[in-house]
Amino acid sequence: MTHFLLALVSTALVNNFVLHWPLGADPLLQVQGSDRRRLHALGLATTVLMLVSCVLGLLLYRVLLAPWGLESLQMFVWLPLNVLLIKPLLHLLPRILPALPFDGLWPLLLGNAGVLGLLFIESQGNLGLVSMGAMSLGAGLGFWLVLGLFHDLRQRVCNNDIPLPWQGLPLDLIGAGLLAVAFLGFNGLVKP
Repeated sequence: MTHFLLALVSTALVNNFVLHWPLGADPLLQVQGSDRRRLHALGLATTVLMLVSCVLGLLLYRVLLAPWGLESLQMFVWLPLNVLLIKPLLHLLPRILPALPFDGLWPLLLGNAGVLGLLFIESQGNLGLVSMGAMSLGAGLGFWLVLGLFHDLRQRVCNNDIPLPWQGLPLDLIGAGLLAVAFLGFNGLVKP
């Protein structure tokens, strides 16, 4: 249980996939507006997609690809798996949580490189299923946390007088950089 919690906290805070590894930053920059329910819908959908996709992807890798020596084909297995999991996920989640707006999340989930990046990173190590699940869950929760913090940062600066060249994407990138520096404070929190 301790290993599970350490892997979860380490992946969510110390080795955050959006800030430490620049994976999954595209959905972060594309979510606009003041609707927090849509933000939480994207965070929840990404977390569930990361968890299910990573567990199924690595099971396919270990059962199908590794025994046959086809490790180089992992991208051709994982990419269709992710695409095929998004549609059932977006049909199941609104039935479970009808208050959250899950419509229109297809392109944001499809363009999230964090899911494939997580699969590649986890396939390099010999992790057990519990550790792999903890890392997947931690990566999704870390994405959700950064999404919420980034949204709050955008709300704080939206009414400020910002020079025209700094508005939009430049200010978003500066904000993401400041969040990354803030998350550097978590280094050393979890020691192996």
